[in-house]
Amino acid sequence: MPVPKLEISLSAAFESPGVIGAALVDAVTGLAYRSAGDFSTLGEAHEVAELTTLIAGVLHEAGAPGELESVVITSTRRHEIVQTVPGRAPLNSAVLFVALDRERANLALAVREAAALAESILT
Repeated sequence: MPVPKLEISLSAAFESPGVIGAALVDAVTGLAYRSAGDFSTLGEAHEVAELTTLIAGVLHEAGAPGELESVVITSTRRHEIVQTVPGRAPLNSAVLFVALDRERANLALAVREAAALAESILT
């Protein structure tokens, strides 16, 4: 039986060095469609949705042109990337959330790979 495309896509996130968890989250409802790896490191899916909505709203209020594309959060131990998934129903409000171990990750590479992965999820 073939593996659904969505699961293959999330497992591809782990090809980037230092990735410890990934999730595909509905940015409106906070529902986690899929997760892989150590999902506990990612926090709650609804928190990712709230963060994305908040940042997109602030950008809009500030008059920033265009749509939110990605958010990078760094802490002393982790990097977290929130990457929007280019929209087609039913996932037109989805975001890809990737957590990385800061000591093992290449942030620039991870951002680029998260964008490519988000692009490929619906193709």
